[in-house]
Amino acid sequence: MTETVRLTVAQALVRFLANQHSERDGVEQRLVTGMFGIFGHGNVAGVGQALLQDQTAAEAGEVGERLPYLLVRNEQGAVHAATAFARTKNRLQTMAVTTSIGPGATNMVTGAALATTNRIPVLLLPSDQFATRYPDPVLQQLEDPGTLDVSVNDAFRPVSRFFDRINRPEQLIPSLLGAMRVLTDPADTGAVTICLPQDVQAEAFDWPIALFRKRVWHVGRPAPENAALARAVEVIRAAKRPLIVAGGGVVYAGASDQLRAFATATGIPVADTHAGKGAINWDHPSAVGGVGSTGTSAANTLARQADVVIGIGTRYSDFTTASHTIFANPDVQFVNVNTLGFDAAKHCATMLVADAQEALVALTVALHGWEVDAAYRQEAVDLDAAWQRVVDECYHRDQTPLPAQTEVFGALNELMRPEDVVINAAGSMPGDLQCLWRATTPVQYHVEYAYSCMGYEIPAAFGAKLALGDGHEVVAIVGDGTYQMLPQEIATIVSEGVKVIIVLLQNHGFASIGGLSESRGSQRFGTQYRMRSRTSGRLDGENVPFDLAANAASWGADVLRCATIADFRANYATAAASDHTTVLYIETDLYGPNPPGSAWWDVPVSQVSALESTQTAYAEYVREKTAQRHYL
Repeated sequence: MTETVRLTVAQALVRFLANQHSERDGVEQRLVTGMFGIFGHGNVAGVGQALLQDQTAAEAGEVGERLPYLLVRNEQGAVHAATAFARTKNRLQTMAVTTSIGPGATNMVTGAALATTNRIPVLLLPSDQFATRYPDPVLQQLEDPGTLDVSVNDAFRPVSRFFDRINRPEQLIPSLLGAMRVLTDPADTGAVTICLPQDVQAEAFDWPIALFRKRVWHVGRPAPENAALARAVEVIRAAKRPLIVAGGGVVYAGASDQLRAFATATGIPVADTHAGKGAINWDHPSAVGGVGSTGTSAANTLARQADVVIGIGTRYSDFTTASHTIFANPDVQFVNVNTLGFDAAKHCATMLVADAQEALVALTVALHGWEVDAAYRQEAVDLDAAWQRVVDECYHRDQTPLPAQTEVFGALNELMRPEDVVINAAGSMPGDLQCLWRATTPVQYHVEYAYSCMGYEIPAAFGAKLALGDGHEVVAIVGDGTYQMLPQEIATIVSEGVKVIIVLLQNHGFASIGGLSESRGSQRFGTQYRMRSRTSGRLDGENVPFDLAANAASWGADVLRCATIADFRANYATAAASDHTTVLYIETDLYGPNPPGSAWWDVPVSQVSALESTQTAYAEYVREKTAQRHYL
């Protein structure tokens, strides 16, 4: 007879999660290390009670491992923190997020989309309407007159890699097993959503004890198939000007050493995406920096002439391909290494569906004795050296009265250690960082640009710090626009006794979108924080008189105001020496200057307009668009 234990659905969920582990390369660790959340009427007596019971049992020594609970201030911020934690752990560990029904649940949808877009595993546990439908509609339930089988949680379906709703207790068993599979699948991962009707959470069931045994989910390294490897090698050997594009898959696979070895042996230049920056150290002879719309002139010059592009762990975002214009050689071919066939097949590539580490080792062996021409190798070195002089100029402008944000980045790049982490996500900053930041390690550069979500940075700093622990400075760079999206997680960071550094750049507007608006003929309309003018009726009056530094202090952080870059450098040293979360506040010039661009981005311009600025921008758009192509 099967031995059972009587628990509620929520209690069974918590006990199960506490006993899940991942393993790769012989290293075993907890898979779900804790749960973020906010309790409401939909989960406080279900998952909330289960977490309390679990913690009480752990304190009494009745269970081996417990599931820690961390109270956040915003559900979207909780998902961002969990995503950053999982990314920092190279997707081998993650965290869960519990919310109540209604707005608590839908607040997570943006975070779910970010996680899935970035291929990062997170576990989402939103409450749901009553399965029995006695209270119907329940508080915060959105009604659909056409069906009673839909709730707001169905909005998670398109942004989740796995979605389920538990209407009966026994449904939880296959659902949890399916969820763990997706969380540990290097190819098919992202947000995992299990909806928990609030009455079902509290319902008791006799669970087989075997469900709660320790389970180890093995994260494999799929090796390239021999015939596919041979095809890839044939294409590469015929190349005269090959270029590697290193994506996040290199970092998540822990394949940096193998990438460096491959580049050293073959001499192939290595460009990177946002997720792949740091996969190869910036001062490696083959490194040429970021590629695409916000890439370096070195990488983009090589990309335009490349006859073979070797994409390793990249999904080829719009910015990476510069809207299908940067790989301009009419005969260009692609060789793509990716665990996901969907990404490996992009641009009609020769496919290697494999782990990045395994593929790089196999390619290095198969190409033994082959390397690019010495002149091409030297050309890449020279192009990168020229770009590094541009970086030095951007980092040390000595601009007054307000510094450019690139000067702040330069100070940080020079002050932060290889084991420290810089975090950013939105605005003009990711573009500047991709082409300027000199990353020495895979962990140092954490810029979320797949979803480019404003508000990601502060909760992400929390998640990354939880993943790394002491000994690493985690620095979130936020503009005034991004800061106003999710500043409240500073209170969470402070309440948990976690130390991060937040660099808050105040320029009274949206620098990136303002510049884009101007370049597309829309004259920076609606992109600055200004009072409404009684004369014009527009938002073009004086600066809005808010004090973001005071706001940051109100959340419990120490705040150091910086008038100059010299102040900033001194205050960074103070923040690094402190054991308390510190915000470094500095005003920067809204108008830059930014680094020189070397690629295009497709943002359509109005075909007809009464504005001369828009007419001029449209004529330029038509000219640039002629370079766009499908890679066939």
